[in-house]
Amino acid sequence: MARKKASSISNQNFEQRTQELGEQIWGLLERREPTMFEKRWWDDRILSWAMADESVKVQMFRFVDVLPMLRSHESIVRHLHEYFEDVRKHLPWAARIGLELSTPNSVLGRALALNARSNARRMASRFIAGSTVDEVHRTVDRLRSENFTFTLDLLGEAVISEVEAEAYLQSYLDLIRGLAPRVRKWSENVQLDWDNQGHLPRTNVSIKLSALCSQFKPTDPVGTMAAVQPRLRTLLRHAMKYDAYLHVDMEQNSYKPLTLEIFKQTLMEKEFRDFDNAGIVIQAYQPQAEADLMDLLKWVKKRKTPVWVRLVKGAYWDYETITSQYRNWPIPVYQEKWESDANYEKLTQILLQNFQWLKPAFGSHNMRSLAHAIAVAHELDVPPSAYEIQMLYGMGKEQAQVFAEMGHRVRIYTPFGELIPGMAYLVRRLLENTSNDSFLRQSFSEHVNLETLMMNPSDHASKSNRKKASSEEKHFQNEPLIDFSLEESRQKMREALETVEDQFGKEYPLLINGRAIDTKATLTSRNPSHLSESLGTISSASADDAIDAIDAARRAFPGWSKTEPQYRAEYLELIAANMRRKRFELAAWIVYECGKPWEEADGDVVEAIDFCMYYADQMRKLSDPRHCDVPGEENVYFYRPRGTVAVIAPWNFPLAILTGMTAAALVTGNTVVMKPAEQSSIVAAKLMDLIHESGIPDGVVNFLPGVGEEVGPELVGSPDVEMITFTGSRDGGLAINESASNTDIRQKMVKRVVAEMGGKNAIIVDDDADLDEAVLGVIHSAFNYAGQKCSACSRVIVVESIHDVFVSRLVEATKSLKIGPAEDPGTIVGPVIDQDARQRIQEYIEIGKEEATLALACDTSELDEEGYYVGPHIFIDVDSTCQIAQEEIFGPVLAVMKADDFEEAITIANDTAYALTAGIYSRSPAHLQRARMELMAGNIYLNRNITGAMVERHPFGGFKMSGMGSKTGGPDYLLQFLVPVNVTENTMRRGFAPTAVGEDEEDE
Repeated sequence: MARKKASSISNQNFEQRTQELGEQIWGLLERREPTMFEKRWWDDRILSWAMADESVKVQMFRFVDVLPMLRSHESIVRHLHEYFEDVRKHLPWAARIGLELSTPNSVLGRALALNARSNARRMASRFIAGSTVDEVHRTVDRLRSENFTFTLDLLGEAVISEVEAEAYLQSYLDLIRGLAPRVRKWSENVQLDWDNQGHLPRTNVSIKLSALCSQFKPTDPVGTMAAVQPRLRTLLRHAMKYDAYLHVDMEQNSYKPLTLEIFKQTLMEKEFRDFDNAGIVIQAYQPQAEADLMDLLKWVKKRKTPVWVRLVKGAYWDYETITSQYRNWPIPVYQEKWESDANYEKLTQILLQNFQWLKPAFGSHNMRSLAHAIAVAHELDVPPSAYEIQMLYGMGKEQAQVFAEMGHRVRIYTPFGELIPGMAYLVRRLLENTSNDSFLRQSFSEHVNLETLMMNPSDHASKSNRKKASSEEKHFQNEPLIDFSLEESRQKMREALETVEDQFGKEYPLLINGRAIDTKATLTSRNPSHLSESLGTISSASADDAIDAIDAARRAFPGWSKTEPQYRAEYLELIAANMRRKRFELAAWIVYECGKPWEEADGDVVEAIDFCMYYADQMRKLSDPRHCDVPGEENVYFYRPRGTVAVIAPWNFPLAILTGMTAAALVTGNTVVMKPAEQSSIVAAKLMDLIHESGIPDGVVNFLPGVGEEVGPELVGSPDVEMITFTGSRDGGLAINESASNTDIRQKMVKRVVAEMGGKNAIIVDDDADLDEAVLGVIHSAFNYAGQKCSACSRVIVVESIHDVFVSRLVEATKSLKIGPAEDPGTIVGPVIDQDARQRIQEYIEIGKEEATLALACDTSELDEEGYYVGPHIFIDVDSTCQIAQEEIFGPVLAVMKADDFEEAITIANDTAYALTAGIYSRSPAHLQRARMELMAGNIYLNRNITGAMVERHPFGGFKMSGMGSKTGGPDYLLQFLVPVNVTENTMRRGFAPTAVGEDEEDE
């Protein structure tokens, strides 16, 4: 019989058959609800109670998440009180009384702790198949006896080191090898063991490619492929040897292009081209999914060997939505559930129309979606054996039984692993079971009627209540970072690097009063990644040049200060627009001149744009005079600029910090002498070009590159400089402050000094911390950009009970960091800025060897002749009084310190002269609150890394010896560049005063 063509079948046929199947399935399901004599019934009651109150639900899942890290009953009881104290009145009476009467050391407390742990383990065992090989074997045997087949997924900690990646690989090799002889002994089951083309492997495993290497970086597809493919090939060979099936799971959207490419490229190799027991996931909640599926179809036809496609809605909706909103990126997933459902049905039809090439596996618990898939298959004459239904272990068992009895092959996605790393998976499953949109919740717990459950998703379109965009637009929006997971973005960056390389060797003059000045003395800028590369020659200002620049700024001040704030703000917006236009080129210059890896360099440009836009917005607000009038008197409060501002900037954020300080001075009506760091003078020259292009009048900004010791004293000591803004070392900032405090008789104003002077920043790792997050957060904070950020973590204080396991994972994860030239997209740790920096850091390393124990020294010997490289170093057994624990090193050197308890950790963290940034990884609400109140730092970060402050969201700056003045990128920053004025006018004339606006006139 000829198979029907899809074009000859109407959607009405599909819909009618879908509704008929829905009624049939529903009738079978209604008789299968669990009874109170089953453990699942009681579990469902707990979930029903939790989802009845959102506040209880959130706290319960957070407690479940932390529970495996709690090693004593005292700790469990303490966390129970911390999590549920604020929602106590919403708890069932028995739980409320138990919580009220228990104390950490009481008998009741011990019983409460045991009960909490027991319930969590029981709940985990419902969704996780086991933690040992024997438990897994028993689980798959039981599934087989219930007429289900399986795919096994190993739960584990995030793979953050090559040791862990190798262990992940070995676990799967052992699993496949161990299952092979066991499953061979099973009796034949045609429904499970055969599809329309032949015998199916009984061993079936699902893997995540990101777990096959420690540095799965979409920014660096070539490097990532080189790391992943050898292990993937080993797995494929093992699968071929032991007759196993290998499925590649899909993860977050940023990993998708690379995951698909690795999958396709590897299976296209001659050794694996004929292997048909492999598959991949397509996520229907992505609008891009159809294009991905069609691309996969085109590839598989070229390959001439089919693959399986597991079609799912997608498991990372919250992550994708929140992450994209945080980064101001387009959200890559549908925002309405019906859209995902409709797309799922569309993709279902495509799969079934091409089932000879893309073998369909429908992963869903949504009865409508599955009934539709079966209906389409029926109408297209696709045999049931040609596709399969996949469901999650521990969810919707009754559904699975119904579909199995209908003759379908049902495969259970079966996770296994240790409870602690598996807890994140458990929480995801609990969230799915209690989601408002959950089919299982609606069908069983809320008893939504069949008509609603089986509603065609396209019918929701007209009824969708989309949230309307707020008519009240926010003025400032952070500039989005470049998404380097996109090939288009990577190509633009590569082209920019080539363009900039062609510009090496140019000369860059001073710019004073609009006039370019070449000097005899020059600075040579070199690429710290490659010492042989000279980037250009910069004129080096003398003291006389500094005097001329100050004079030009002084003369330009009267005109510029009278320019309307609105126009000054528009100049900043023009500069920002020019930066956007040249953002890749600017980032490329930062890569070459300052050794910043791609993402760090782009972040530098983005922050510069944000400073311009934010300060423009803030100045508009400040420019409105404030009135405090009374009858007969008018009081007006407003601001005036200070005068000439000397901007003295560092090299580590060569564009962002220089732009921020300069933009703040300009928009407030001051004139500027801009002195960049010697090491980043070309980037500064590029900024000067952008300022000049914006049309700002001559003399308002004067560009004064040069040696700090030569021009610095003149800038700081001149009586014609009213304000100095500085970012750099503590010694430099204190010297400027001291010099500025010496009042010259010619001065007409007390100098204002705003200085950010670095830090000795600490992260506390509490005994209940999520170690995956803590290790990665510490590494990111300590070693990205070789630790050359004033916000970088240089101390980590670990509570004793988890110290050893934390250090072990930290050391192994740090070993996996790629050290290399900044232009390599895979580089995480680039060079330090110059030879002086390298020598200073190496001196501190030698001091550390005497004061503490060296746990890790990453070797850079192969790179030492090429550039200024220093590998990450980790010291343990560090006392809080050690030099390496007290002095700012400004390099990739981390001191790990042990604390007896959280109390001591806070004390150690605060025991320095600095107070810039600090962080804590903890899941104790009480400890997080104490950190908020007690950590001595201007920027405190809870459960995230401590670098990467964003304009407006994270106003940045510290106190103590970390700085003086208010925070950059915050609402108070511009006030430092202004002087407040209040004008009071007597408006009464001979007993008469004007009527205030809006005041009612008195009846005569």
